[in-house]
Amino acid sequence: MRHGKRRRSLLGQMTSIRQAFFLALMMLVMAGIVIVVCISLRYTNSMVYENSVAYTKQIVSQVNDDIDSYIQYMENISTMVSSDPDLQSYMFGRDQEAGKRLEEQFAIALQSHTDVRNIGIIAPDGRYLINDAQTKRNLYTVLSEQPWYQELLEAPGGTALSSSHVQNLVEGKYPWVITLSRVIYSREKSSEQGLFFIDLNYESISRLCDNNSVGRQGEVFILDKKGNIVYHPRQQMLYGGLLTEYTEEIMACRTDSMRIGKGRNEKLYTISRSSKTGWTVVGSVYTAELLSGDMQTKLLYLLTAFALCAAALLIANVLARSITGPIQRLRDSMARIQEGKFDRAHLEVETRNEIGVLTEAFNAMTDRIRELMEQIIHEQKEKRKSEMKALQSQINPHFLYNTLDSIIWMAESGKTDEVVLMTASLARLLRQTIGTEEEETTIAREFEYVKSYLTIQKMRYKDKLDFFMELDPSAGQEMIVKLILQPIVENAIYHGLKYKETMGMLSVVGYGTLDNIIIEIRDNGVGMDRETLEHIFEKHKVNYQSNGVGVYNVQKRLQLYYGQGYGLSYASTPGEGTVVTVKIPRMHRRQKQLSEAIGGGNEKI
Repeated sequence: MRHGKRRRSLLGQMTSIRQAFFLALMMLVMAGIVIVVCISLRYTNSMVYENSVAYTKQIVSQVNDDIDSYIQYMENISTMVSSDPDLQSYMFGRDQEAGKRLEEQFAIALQSHTDVRNIGIIAPDGRYLINDAQTKRNLYTVLSEQPWYQELLEAPGGTALSSSHVQNLVEGKYPWVITLSRVIYSREKSSEQGLFFIDLNYESISRLCDNNSVGRQGEVFILDKKGNIVYHPRQQMLYGGLLTEYTEEIMACRTDSMRIGKGRNEKLYTISRSSKTGWTVVGSVYTAELLSGDMQTKLLYLLTAFALCAAALLIANVLARSITGPIQRLRDSMARIQEGKFDRAHLEVETRNEIGVLTEAFNAMTDRIRELMEQIIHEQKEKRKSEMKALQSQINPHFLYNTLDSIIWMAESGKTDEVVLMTASLARLLRQTIGTEEEETTIAREFEYVKSYLTIQKMRYKDKLDFFMELDPSAGQEMIVKLILQPIVENAIYHGLKYKETMGMLSVVGYGTLDNIIIEIRDNGVGMDRETLEHIFEKHKVNYQSNGVGVYNVQKRLQLYYGQGYGLSYASTPGEGTVVTVKIPRMHRRQKQLSEAIGGGNEKI
């Protein structure tokens, strides 16, 4: 029983039967392909890595041997010069003739060895001879503070090879060099000792490294005994902090290669250490570059795998389509029913098996749902008409009551002409409002209704009310629900202007935008506070003894007819007045909404 439940749960996770076919085949085919590709790639990567390590090791070993030979050659020169008797005579005996001969030897060494930048001696008493008699020592340089000199003092045997540095011992010259130095002891007085040094041109070391390539992005660099950079092709970036090399890990490594980093930033370091100089020559190359050579092989593997997958999926698709096609059409028809598109939901019965029987039942169900939807739409239309007529019946009695009250008041005052004019206006107004059962009228006619109403009210309030009306001709022929503006104007008079001590001004302005009609009713009355504005559309605010119908009813009529995105909006400032904005859609906008609703199978109710 548990096994059956698990099987149903697994099948329930599939979105379609065709997906189940694809998934089963994909698992079988891909399992075999992945195993073969992984074994092949693992073997290829291993071979490429081993070959790359051997090749890079050969290069750095060759660079190390070349540097050892180069340093040995320079040591031979230093041994030959430092063992010359003239050097002892000049340094410890102050023999000027010996100094001149020694100067000639320096000149010959500099001319015959372009790799030598400086060659010189410094006597115990501070006398010096560097290159020639014209070369002056930089007096601001303290010899004891020079790192290469400190290394010499610490070096066993009295000979030291420095790392790369700027040599500032010669006045006016600051070249990058590597200094080979040694202590010269006096043969007569062992307590006296001087200094002999040769500055090797830094570019010579650079050429030895740069002439040996370890790939397009690979580099060869050199570390001294302490792990400091002797040479690096991008040394300025290292000093600027824009590049970092794993020097500590390299110096701590006990093997001849190591891999550091992750992903495309992973590097292979191949290491060769010199017992002569104490330097470490390192070859650095990105493993991604090493493995780029086998991309064609990998691509062939992948293309073969994709071809097998495509063939398997094609066969599965042909088989699945013949079985699942009718079910998918039934599913698509159900989706259209969910969207309300009943006109394209009917299916033809192609087979007499279980799927055919299911299709017939679905067609019967769809027809019944369509009938029920049409019945609901008709009932909702009738309900909406009844609600709108009920709302209209709430407005008309109250307006008639207020107007007749005004006529009685004027008749009692003996204002016969005004009574005649007001009665005529009232008759004209009632004829316009209740003379037809149409729900809509033109905006121009609605403005005429309001004008007749304001004429009556102006006669009643005389010097306390004036009005201004303006309608854009392009908006005049648009349609609007009847008796929308008159209740708003009435509210503005009774609740905004009636309590104003000075002349009240009310303006009604209508204009059109691209898709909508905007009508603004503005008064300079007493205004409303924030709390009143927040509750103005609430149903319980309707006061039938004052204005007959609240803003709630007007707003409900507009939104019943045009939708939630339209209707009234209020803005008011206490003591300054109120602005009511009526927003309704243009005819072409309403027709577009209607066509979209019909096309989608839904009718707006």
